[in-house]
Amino acid sequence: MLDNLTLNIKKSRRKTLSIYIEREGSVSVLAPVSSSDTDIEEVIKKKEYQIHKLLAEWETANNSKLEREFVNGQSFMYLGRNYRLELTSEKQTSPLILKNGYFLLNKHHKNRATQLFIEFYKEKGLPKIIERVDRYKNRLDVVPSQIRIIELKNRWASCSKKGNLNFHWKCILAPLDVLSYIVVHELVHLKIDNHTKQFWNEVDKVMPDYKNHIEWLKKNGAAMDI
Repeated sequence: MLDNLTLNIKKSRRKTLSIYIEREGSVSVLAPVSSSDTDIEEVIKKKEYQIHKLLAEWETANNSKLEREFVNGQSFMYLGRNYRLELTSEKQTSPLILKNGYFLLNKHHKNRATQLFIEFYKEKGLPKIIERVDRYKNRLDVVPSQIRIIELKNRWASCSKKGNLNFHWKCILAPLDVLSYIVVHELVHLKIDNHTKQFWNEVDKVMPDYKNHIEWLKKNGAAMDI
């Protein structure tokens, strides 16, 4: 614990300890299985300044978060762009569609608008993610077992020990090149399960500008919501 701050400590088969801020602002510590509680506490104390710096950056980024309402003119993100919402009583193929630069929501379904947006993002997102997995998996010489879009608690994506890739539906709100980075990040985890220099070298081989996409997520991640 650090200045009344709760840290989520997890141990895994890794060589070094790393600290990062989850998407919703919690602090996670990944440590080697061989590390004792005393060892972990000593490293955390040495990294106190780094932890507070990361939290300050997260709080600054979260100033971009918007409280959205399902009213005419409200903007909602999709693939890095903002589209205004228009409530309609016209018949359409689905209660929520994207047409002519607007999200069109049947006003009779306004009470379940949040779920309709999530369903829209999942439906549109899975093919785009699969397309990017297919584009990069051969270059990285990896084969994922399964690809899903689900509700993740505090990450953009995750890679399981069985080789399953899970992506948060919010990923589809990002520009396509940022989405590609998220995909590449998880594909590399099929080879390397930690964020060592070797991991980032693998990312760099197929995406030399990956740092730009990380910065985009830091600045805009909080706004990627409904």
